[in-house]
Amino acid sequence: MAKPKRRYVCTACGGVTTRWQGQCVDCGEWNTLEEEAPQTVFSMKHDLSAGGRAIRFEPLDAPGEALQRRSTGIAEFDRALGGGLVPGSAILMGGDPGIGKSTLLLQASAAVANAGALSVYISGEEATGQIRLRADRLGVAAAPIRLAAATSVRDILTTLGAMEPPALLVIDSIQCMHSDTIEGAPGTVSQVRGCAFELIRYAKENGVALVLVGHVTKDGNIAGPRVLEHMVDVVMSFEGERSHQYRILRNLKNRFGPVDEIGVFAMGQAGLAEVGNPSVLFLSGRDNPLAGSAVFPAIEGTRPVLVEIQALIVRLQSGATPRRAVVGWDNGRLAMLLAVLEARCGLNFSTCEVYLNVSGGYRLADPAADLAVAAALVSALSDRALPSGSVWFGEVSLAGEIRPVAHGGLRLRESAKLGFDAAFGPGDMQAEDEGKGKKGAAKGETVPGLRHNRLTMLPNLIDRIIGSE
Repeated sequence: MAKPKRRYVCTACGGVTTRWQGQCVDCGEWNTLEEEAPQTVFSMKHDLSAGGRAIRFEPLDAPGEALQRRSTGIAEFDRALGGGLVPGSAILMGGDPGIGKSTLLLQASAAVANAGALSVYISGEEATGQIRLRADRLGVAAAPIRLAAATSVRDILTTLGAMEPPALLVIDSIQCMHSDTIEGAPGTVSQVRGCAFELIRYAKENGVALVLVGHVTKDGNIAGPRVLEHMVDVVMSFEGERSHQYRILRNLKNRFGPVDEIGVFAMGQAGLAEVGNPSVLFLSGRDNPLAGSAVFPAIEGTRPVLVEIQALIVRLQSGATPRRAVVGWDNGRLAMLLAVLEARCGLNFSTCEVYLNVSGGYRLADPAADLAVAAALVSALSDRALPSGSVWFGEVSLAGEIRPVAHGGLRLRESAKLGFDAAFGPGDMQAEDEGKGKKGAAKGETVPGLRHNRLTMLPNLIDRIIGSE
């Protein structure tokens, strides 16, 4: 469409000119010319209401072939995906540099290839020789993976179009891909969006499970346009500290399964090893009960994970401003909980430095951790260890109430399975899953071997800890 021309109309006589000037040439008046907004004229080629191809509608219950998930060969990876790879799905995996994204995907590609399926791994960041060095270290050098180093999406799609569609296609990373139909350097918003669209379209049309590796910003968000997360079917985050050997693969979005599922791995010399029971991992070294330590049964998707919450209270002698340091939990929620303990329980933290840590590099976002954090804080302040073999969970309100939380049955059963014999929580703790129920766990039935201690108000917690032997 041609660029619209500017028009200036005289407010005195109505004369029209194509440029502004101080005096109207028609009536001689000064400063009477004003710009008029041009009328937008659409041609027929911009009218989308005609000229297209009619689409075909289908009923919701139309018969079709059920999609069969394909295992990645790594049980923890499959668990985080909701059961395995779905043909035609697009998966976006983000994580900090050096956390192990390429290592995990290379191991998964090797497992898929060793199972007899075609697996393609295309890297835009490393040369093929560098990837072979990693494969030798991981012990998967003999796997029949189709390996390539390329950044041109046109070259990639041309090559893939001339061969059998693979079962798994890994692009490492999407920020390195480049399309010659889009202006801009690789990694720009337009390039990332355009390249991802072409690769996802290929995956959908050919039933290929596509994994895109995404860089992250300093805030931990996936770099590039936010629309990228809407375009894919699954968004996964690989979390952990590089100084720590444990890694958590977290599911943030999944169109084919539950959200917030996790897979736990341990980084070793031979790559990433699966951790089948993460509760044992995060609770190691708890032979003797110590003051300021509480065990919290967290829920990640459908998996219960027991983690240790540690608190340290340091009393200040001078009038210095006390510090509040938190690792693995929300800083604002700690400030709120300290305020509730002072206002409702009469405890004084204003002259104390408070340090809170979730062991094992784990990060908690579950509001049910309130009671465990409060128990750890009170235990550290009073220098009294919590009852041995106990777990704590429940949400704390501003009024000091201990409110019910979801999945109480899963939390209790996992605690009993790991040998804990006492559970402190809301007054309506039940042994069954909400709305589901399981055989042998009727409503209100207690978990065998686990003693329930029901708390309704935060002062009850103080009595349990201060009055415990």
